[in-house]
Amino acid sequence: MLKYTSDHEWLRAEGDEIVVGITPHASEQLGDVVFIELPETGREVAAGEEIVVIESVKAASDIVAPVAGTITAVNEALADAPGDVNSDAMSAWFFRIKPADGVSLDGFMDESAYQELIG
Repeated sequence: MLKYTSDHEWLRAEGDEIVVGITPHASEQLGDVVFIELPETGREVAAGEEIVVIESVKAASDIVAPVAGTITAVNEALADAPGDVNSDAMSAWFFRIKPADGVSLDGFMDESAYQELIG
């Protein structure tokens, strides 16, 4: 089941990790993505910490860690093909994070709440 943040990230639980990407809405707002800087695997992050930089033809933007935890993997393919975010935002994940103890996805939006947010 997917969850969403007010920062237009999608979150998918897989085992004891969370996979994170941006929504099609965010991708459309950014325009053509030309560069992505990913975090280092093994990095411990705080919730709300800026950990990904996205540059598009329109703007530069940051992706924040939705939860505290440790980055376990990054999608290296995006470094070579950042436009994948534009062609299929729901498949172009940025990173996997193992949440700190006690962290869950319960407080994040479901699909209907997110659709209401973006109108």
